[in-house]
Amino acid sequence: MSSKPSEQKTGQIVVPGERLGVIEEFIPDAGTYVNDGVIYSKVVGRALVDLVQKRVSVHELAQGAKIPKVGSTVMGQVSSSQSETAGVRIFEVSNKKSSNAFAGILHVSDVQMQYVDSMFDICKPGDIIRAKVISTKNRTYHLSTKDKDLGVIYAFCSSCGGLLEPRRQGMHCPKCGRIERRKTTRDYGKGIM
Repeated sequence: MSSKPSEQKTGQIVVPGERLGVIEEFIPDAGTYVNDGVIYSKVVGRALVDLVQKRVSVHELAQGAKIPKVGSTVMGQVSSSQSETAGVRIFEVSNKKSSNAFAGILHVSDVQMQYVDSMFDICKPGDIIRAKVISTKNRTYHLSTKDKDLGVIYAFCSSCGGLLEPRRQGMHCPKCGRIERRKTTRDYGKGIM
């Protein structure tokens, strides 16, 4: 006899939007919501499936744990960069450190008002950015850096790893002299580190 997916969730840590079961099988309880007959977790917490009473709930791990929502300002580290997108590991939501790392994506069309040819001129892996969540479509955090207060707040040289300094002609590496391009914030270098 194979176990049902819901039974495997008991005791596991779940995140918002994670599928827990269906309403034909369980009664949704605390920390859950229903969409099209499917029960999902509403909070970061531990899933509890009561097979006797046919209830599923999620007990929140941290009261008020910050989860990115549309409109939230987030901080993260660029984990990957391609010509049209960059992957971002979000570690702070609305000025509160997050105990969970959320993954976000930044598309070239959402980085600044003017046309941008390539994400490589905006950010590179390792950079720390401030962005705004503009969508959570398909359980993915879509980000934007179009505002002047959004963008790269710490950039690192892609050659030697040194912290880049803003100059008139671009971002300058004091260690190796390399010049690179980034979309920086007005308060570049005055933040979290």
